[in-house]
Amino acid sequence: MSKPGLPEQVVAAVRAVLGDGAGPFPLHEPEIGPLEAQYINECVGSGWVSTVGPFVDRLEAALGELCGVENVFATSAGTAALHLALAALGVGEGDEVIVPSLSFVATANAVSYTGAIPHFADADEWTLGLDPRALKKHMDEACVMQAGDCRNKATGRRIAAIVVMHAFGHPAEMDALQDVADQWGVPLVEDAAEALGSSYEGKPAGSLSRIAALSFNGNKIATAGGGGAVLTNDAELAARVRHLGSTAKLPHKWEYVHDETGFNYRMPSLNAALLLAQVERLDDFIKRKRRLAARYAASFCSVQGADFMGQPPGARSNYWLNTIRLAVATRPERDAVLEALISDGILARPVWEPLHNLPMFRTCPTADLSVTERLSGQLINLPSSPKLQDLLHD
Repeated sequence: MSKPGLPEQVVAAVRAVLGDGAGPFPLHEPEIGPLEAQYINECVGSGWVSTVGPFVDRLEAALGELCGVENVFATSAGTAALHLALAALGVGEGDEVIVPSLSFVATANAVSYTGAIPHFADADEWTLGLDPRALKKHMDEACVMQAGDCRNKATGRRIAAIVVMHAFGHPAEMDALQDVADQWGVPLVEDAAEALGSSYEGKPAGSLSRIAALSFNGNKIATAGGGGAVLTNDAELAARVRHLGSTAKLPHKWEYVHDETGFNYRMPSLNAALLLAQVERLDDFIKRKRRLAARYAASFCSVQGADFMGQPPGARSNYWLNTIRLAVATRPERDAVLEALISDGILARPVWEPLHNLPMFRTCPTADLSVTERLSGQLINLPSSPKLQDLLHD
């Protein structure tokens, strides 16, 4: 009897975890329960349903405690949070911002919103975040210090920030990346959209840089339906974030005076009420997701040609999206694997198209992106909802 092909092996490995149910098994479903309903009803009953009210205050305090930061500003979306963080740092027209090409498009879009230009850097094999060694090599070759600013030798533009994204909840090598940023005097920004509850060297994601952005979209580990947050321990920067994110309105009892072009990025209280309940349940979500990840890891030990991607050394991952990596030799079978999974009701997906390949970014500056190009054809995300642990059996 012939050995099953890779698509059949992958489906069998996933089914060994999820069981024989008909599905479909979505990639990541929110889990909404009685606590969420209670808080939303309380919010509606209070009349404070817009962008001010006790639930926004309670949420910001809860996120600050969870992430170990002193200042939190809840926003209407994760992309808005990242845009606001960059704007507060002074990123603007004529600047460049180094970002991973292996990321969701929002990372680069937020840069474009400021008028700056994304400058794409390569991924690490194991964290999937920015590779600090490749970044250092690239900046040493491509950048120069002029009048106190780090500039791209080829374009003359200022490198105004470096954004690192914690892919699928796995923290990047933040200490080494901070060293590179410090060498060049460039602020490091966390796109922690996927990493709520993850940590690196014992420190929570979102507290590992000068300023960070979170996302609470419907598919995230904790959802507001839609929303985000800016996190920082820098009080001056926090004041700038709150001012810009609240339409740049000057404080006054009755006057409406705005001193610059700001953004209406505040999170409504209804979303905050939903999210507060989710944050209070986060430990349970992560416990169940890590158990699911452990089962996937064990199941894929017997698959030849595909490996489960565990958390990087020094990191504790929330395993937002469980991920397998095809071997280089089996990379051409990716689409066949995806077709087999989806046909069986397992709604897997490939990793994002590298951002430097998208039409609006094709003329942007880049580093050597060979690892990103290869990984983009190797990575597949698997169903990762917390409730899938209910299907597990010892």
